[in-house]
Amino acid sequence: MNGNNVLGIIFSNVHEEKLRELTEIRTMGSVPFGGRYRLIDFGLSNMVNSGINKVGVITKANYQSLMDHLGSGKAWDLSRKREGLFLLPPFSANSSQYSSSRVEALSSIRRFLQNSKEEYVALMDADFVCNIKFSDVMAAHLDKEADMTIVYRYGEVPSGLPAPLVCDVDPDGVIQDVLIDPKLQGACNYAIGLTILRRELLMELVDDCVSRNLYDFKRDFIQRNVRRFRVCGYPFTGYIRHLCSINEYFEASMSLMQPAVRAELFNAERPIYTKVRDDMPARYGLECSVQNSIVADGCVIEGEVENSILFRGVHVGRGSQIHNCVIMQDTKIGPNCQLNYVITDKDVVLKNDRSLQGYQSYPIFISKGSVV
Repeated sequence: MNGNNVLGIIFSNVHEEKLRELTEIRTMGSVPFGGRYRLIDFGLSNMVNSGINKVGVITKANYQSLMDHLGSGKAWDLSRKREGLFLLPPFSANSSQYSSSRVEALSSIRRFLQNSKEEYVALMDADFVCNIKFSDVMAAHLDKEADMTIVYRYGEVPSGLPAPLVCDVDPDGVIQDVLIDPKLQGACNYAIGLTILRRELLMELVDDCVSRNLYDFKRDFIQRNVRRFRVCGYPFTGYIRHLCSINEYFEASMSLMQPAVRAELFNAERPIYTKVRDDMPARYGLECSVQNSIVADGCVIEGEVENSILFRGVHVGRGSQIHNCVIMQDTKIGPNCQLNYVITDKDVVLKNDRSLQGYQSYPIFISKGSVV
C-alpha cells in the first residue's frame, strides 16, 4: 500500500496527567527519552519510514518545546513544498478552554481533514515508544476489508495505563467487542493507541459524536461503533513501552541497556530520526569509569557512571558516582556526588558532595533548572 495515500495524525498530549513530573513544562510528545530523542520522534519516524509524507501533530498546551524540537520537520524529511509536517494548535468549540478529548481535537481540525487528499488516516498517541512497520498494518487493513483497524498487543496491561481498551478478537482478526478498563487478571488483547480508518469515515464518526455531545474517544468513537462497522485487530508483537508513570518511564529507560531492546527499537532499516544538535564527541577523563551506560555526544565524564543514561552535554565531576540514573540534557554534576536511582530534568545543577538515594520502585525526580 502506498504510504502517500495515508494521512498521519499524532496526539502529542495524551495522558499527560500520568507523567506530571515531566509534562508540567512540556507536552507528552516532547518528553526526552533515550539520551537524545523525544517521544514524538518514534511516532513521526514510524510514519515517515512507511512512506507517509503528510503528518498533522495535534497540540494542546505547553507546546513551545515541541515547536522548537520539530521546527520545519526537516529532520524527518517533512519540510516540503507540498504536504509535510503540520502543527495543529488547540482550538475547541468553547474558545476559552483547550480541546479536552481526542474527539473534540479531531473536530477542531475538521477543515484540515477535509482539505487533505489522502484516503486513509492513521491516528497515533505519543505516550509510547516502539518501532512498528505501518505499511504492514495498512496492508492488513486492506486485506481484511476493514472499516477500522485497531493495533493491539497480547499481554498484561501496563500498570498505570489509563482506561485501557481491551479487545475481544475472533480467529479471523475481527474485533467482536471492546471493554474499557475491565477488571481482568493476567494477559489480554489491549489497544496500544494506534488506529487506521478511511478519512471520510473518520469525519463522519467525529461529526456523529459531536452532534450527540459524546466526546469520549474510547467509549463513544470506538466502543459505540464496534458492532456497526467491520473493526479488525492487528497484533503487534515487537518491543513497546507505555510511559504512563514516572516509574514506567524509568523502567523503559533502563530497558535500553539490553542490546536486544536497542536492536529492535533502533532498527537500522527503520531508523528513529530526531532534531540534530551539532556537538563535540563525549570526553572521558583519565580516571573515569563508564559501564553499561548510554552516553550522548557533548558529555564530559570525570567520575564513575554505571547503568545510566546521560543526555547531551552532561558533565560528571571528578570523584562522583552515578548509578542507575537518567540524567537529562546539560545537567552539571559537581565533584564527589553520589547518585543512585535519580532522574534529573534538563539544566539541573548538583553542587559538590551531594548525595541522593532513590529506589528502583521509587526513583528521585529533580525538576528542570533546579539547583541542589
